[in-house]
Amino acid sequence: MSDELDNEEEFDDLEGEETGDEGFDNDDFDGEEEGAQNERIIDTPLSDMYKTWFLDYASYVILERAVPAGNDGLKPVQRRILHSMREMEDGRFHKVANIIGQTMQYHPHGDAAIGDALVNLGQKDLLIDTQGNWGDVLTGDSAAAPRYIEARLTKFALEVAFNPKTTAWQRSYDGRKNEPVFLPMKFPLLLAQGAEGIAVGLSTKILPHNFRELCKASIDILKDKKVNLLPDFQTGGMMDASNYNEGKRGGKVRVRAKIEQFDKTTLLIKEIPFGTTTSSLIDSIIKANDNGKIKIKKVVDNTSKDVEIEISLAKGVSPDVTIDALYKFTDCEVSISPNCCVIIDDKPRFMGVNELLNHCTFLTRDLLKLELEIKLRELEDKWHMSSLEKIFIENRIYRDIEEEETWEGVIHAIDKGLQPFKKLLMRKVTEEDIVKLTEIRIKRISKFDSFKADEYIKGLEGEMEDTLYDISHINDFTIAYYQNLLDKYGKGKERKTILKEFDNIDATLVAVANEKLYVDRKEGFVGYGLKKDEYICDCSDIDDIIVILKSGKYMVTKVSEKAFVGKEILYANVWKRNDDRMVYNVVYVDGKTGIARAKRFSITSITRDREYDITRGERGSKILYLSANPNAESEIIQVALTPGSKARKKVFDFNFGEIDIRGRSSQGNILTKQPIKKIFFKEKGASTIGGRDIWYDSILGKINTEERGEYLGNFQTDDRILVIYKNGEYELTQFDVAKIFQSEQVYLLEKYNPNAVISTIYYDGDLKTYYYKRFQIETLTLDKRFGFIGESGTANMVYATTKKGTVIEIKEGRLRKEAVTRSVVLDEMIDVKGWKSRGNKFSERVFDAKTKTDGEEFDPPKPSASVQPDGQTGLFSEE
Repeated sequence: MSDELDNEEEFDDLEGEETGDEGFDNDDFDGEEEGAQNERIIDTPLSDMYKTWFLDYASYVILERAVPAGNDGLKPVQRRILHSMREMEDGRFHKVANIIGQTMQYHPHGDAAIGDALVNLGQKDLLIDTQGNWGDVLTGDSAAAPRYIEARLTKFALEVAFNPKTTAWQRSYDGRKNEPVFLPMKFPLLLAQGAEGIAVGLSTKILPHNFRELCKASIDILKDKKVNLLPDFQTGGMMDASNYNEGKRGGKVRVRAKIEQFDKTTLLIKEIPFGTTTSSLIDSIIKANDNGKIKIKKVVDNTSKDVEIEISLAKGVSPDVTIDALYKFTDCEVSISPNCCVIIDDKPRFMGVNELLNHCTFLTRDLLKLELEIKLRELEDKWHMSSLEKIFIENRIYRDIEEEETWEGVIHAIDKGLQPFKKLLMRKVTEEDIVKLTEIRIKRISKFDSFKADEYIKGLEGEMEDTLYDISHINDFTIAYYQNLLDKYGKGKERKTILKEFDNIDATLVAVANEKLYVDRKEGFVGYGLKKDEYICDCSDIDDIIVILKSGKYMVTKVSEKAFVGKEILYANVWKRNDDRMVYNVVYVDGKTGIARAKRFSITSITRDREYDITRGERGSKILYLSANPNAESEIIQVALTPGSKARKKVFDFNFGEIDIRGRSSQGNILTKQPIKKIFFKEKGASTIGGRDIWYDSILGKINTEERGEYLGNFQTDDRILVIYKNGEYELTQFDVAKIFQSEQVYLLEKYNPNAVISTIYYDGDLKTYYYKRFQIETLTLDKRFGFIGESGTANMVYATTKKGTVIEIKEGRLRKEAVTRSVVLDEMIDVKGWKSRGNKFSERVFDAKTKTDGEEFDPPKPSASVQPDGQTGLFSEE
C-alpha cells in the first residue's frame, strides 16, 4: 500500500483509449487524409527515436511519478487526491471508492494506484482522518476494500494545504478540469511524512521527522539559529543517527527494536524498527534460529494496539547475549540509507534535510506574505466601496441621474458628482465602481446609517493597519504561525524514536555455539563433522579456529564441517581476533642447531588460511611443550634432559613468568643447548600482565575495555561487579562485556569490595516512615537480585552509598516550602546490621537526599598468596 515503487500502471499513459491524451479517433481521418499522411512519412533512424523516447519517458517518471515536489512535498497522485478531497469536503466522511473515482478525473492512471497512495497517506495520520480498517503499519496488515472504508481531510490539512487565491492552476490531462500545479503548503510536509520513490536513473528516500521538532526548527531558522533535524518514526524503536549526514546520499542511520528482558527466559520486543513489520521481524528471528545463529524455544506475536513479540529462550541461554545476537543476526536492527532528492524548478535536486527545511520555511513565509497582501487588497477594496457608498448616499449624488436618459449619461453624472471627493479615496474611481453604485437599492439608501458606516470604515482601517504591520514584520508573523501550529496540533506528537549511540556487535561474541569442534590429531583434520574423533569445544559456524602443529606451523581458518590442516596437530581451538590476553607458552627445538628455546607470545591479528611458523623455520624443528593461557598466566615446568647429555644437572625447573611476552615471530630465549627427554608441567602461575581495566558506559548500559564511560577499576579473574538498583535491590555479577545493564534502572554500579558497607535511606510506604541502615553483602550468588529495603511493594529507596564517612545533605519537613536542610553521616548514627534488617527510623518526611561530601573507599581485602587461574591447556612432547 506504499508509494515506494510507484507502480501506477506505468504504461497506461501509452494507451490512448484509457488516458484520452495520446489516443487517436479514427473518425478524424478519411481515406484522402490517410493517403496524404502516408506520403509525408519521413525515414528516421530507429536509434534517434529511442534517444528521444527514452529521455521523454525518463523525464516524465522523474517529474510526474516518483519524486516529490519541494514546494508542497507531494507527488502528483497525492496532490490530485488531496485536491479531489477538498472539492468533496463537507465535513463528513466519504467512501474511499468515491474519492478514487473523483481523483480519476485528474490522474490518468488506474484506480489501484490511487487507492494505494490514498491508504499510504491515511496511515501517516497527518492529512487524512480515517474510518474503518485502514490496515496496520506495525503488523503489515492491508486495508479493507475501498468500498468499506471512509476518509475526510483533517482540520490541519484544511488549514495548511489549501487556498484557491494563492494556488497556481493548470488544465487536467484531458483539458476538462483545472488542477493545482502545487498546493500552497504552509508546512514542511515532505519532512514530516517522508517519501520514497524509484525513477529512471535516480531514486529518493526521505525519512519522516517529528512534527513538533519541525515546527520548532522552522522557528529557529526564522530566528537565524542553526538546526539539526533527525528522523522520527511511527514505529518507535531506537536510532543511532551519528552518520545521518543530513539525509544526503552516503548517510546512514541504524534503527533497532526496543527489547526488554521480562525474566531470565523471556524477552519482549515492544517497538520495531522503521521499515519492518511484526510479521517480517518474526520471520527473520525464526530464520536466524533455523540457521543456528540464536537459540530460542518459540516466538509469539501478542501485538494488538501496541507491539509485543514474546521470545522464549532455550534453557541455559543468556538473555543479554541473545539481545545482542538479535540485533546482529535479525531485523531487530536495520540500516537505512537516506537519499534526499526533490523536484525544485522542474529539476531533480539533491540536498540535505536542513536545507530542505530552510526552503520550506521561507516558502511558507512567502505564502503567508502573499495571503496578507491579498487580504490587504481586499480590505482596501472594501474600504474604497464603503467610502464611495457613504459619499454617494450622504451627498445624494443619486439625484443627479434623475434627468439622464442614457446609460452613458448616468455614468457621467455620477462620476461628475464624485469628482470633489475623489481626493479622499485611496485609488481611482473606475466605471465598475460606478456601476456598483447604481445597483444600490432604494431601501438601503433610505435606511442608511452614517454612524454605522463610519464605524465599519474605522474597523476596516484598523484591520488594514494590522495587516500592514504583519507584512512589515512578516518574520515575526511566520514565527507566530508556526507556534500556533505547534500549540494547536502538536499534542500527542512527541518523539517516538529514542536517540542513542550503538556499539558495534562482534558476531563471533554473540553467535550461539551451535556446533561442536572435533580434531583428528594424527590425520590432521579439524571440523564439526568429525563426531567420532576427539572433542575440543563448542563453537558457532561463523567462528575462526587456530591450529598449531607439532612442526611449529600454525594457521587460522574458518570453521567448517571437515578441513585438512596438517598432520600431528598439537593444539586446536576457537580463535578470537585482537585478544591480547590469550598468551601461548612454548618450548621448541631448532632443527639446525638443536638448541631448545622458550617463548611467550600472543596472536592478535592474522591473515586467514596463511601458514605461519612458531619456530625459526629450520627443517626438523618441532615443538616440545605448548600451553594456551586465556589470561596470560605464567607457569613453572620441569625439564628432564637425556641421560647422555653433558649437563651435570639433568632435571631443572623453568618459570615462564621470567620471560617477556613478545611477538609471534620472535625466536625466544635459550632454554638449554642439551637434548631434552621430556617436559613436565609443575605449577600454575598468576597472570603476568595484571588485571583488566574496566569502564562502564551508562549510555549503552554495558561495561567495556575501550575506555568509554566511568572507570570501574582493574579486575582480576575472581573480581565481581556490584549493582544497586533504584528499586532497592542489589546484584553481584561477573565483568562480562556482553552483559547489558538497564541503565535507567541502575542507581549505582561499581567494582565489588567485600569489605564495603552499604549505607541507605529508604521509605516504607506501609508505615509511612523513612528508615536508614548500614549492611554488608552476605549473599554471594551471582546474577540474582536481592531486595534490601523489605518485601513491601510500597518501599522506595531514596539514597545509597558504599563509601565510608560520606556526608549526606537531607531536606526534610512536613511541607516542601518549609523544608529544612541538615547534614548527616550515617556511619556515626547506626552500626552495621544484617541486609534483611529494617534499620532505624529516620524521619516522616524527606524531600531530597544527596551526597554533600564524598567519603572514602573501604580497604579491599588482601590478595591471597597465589592466584590459580583456570583455563590452561598443557600439551607435552617427548624427544
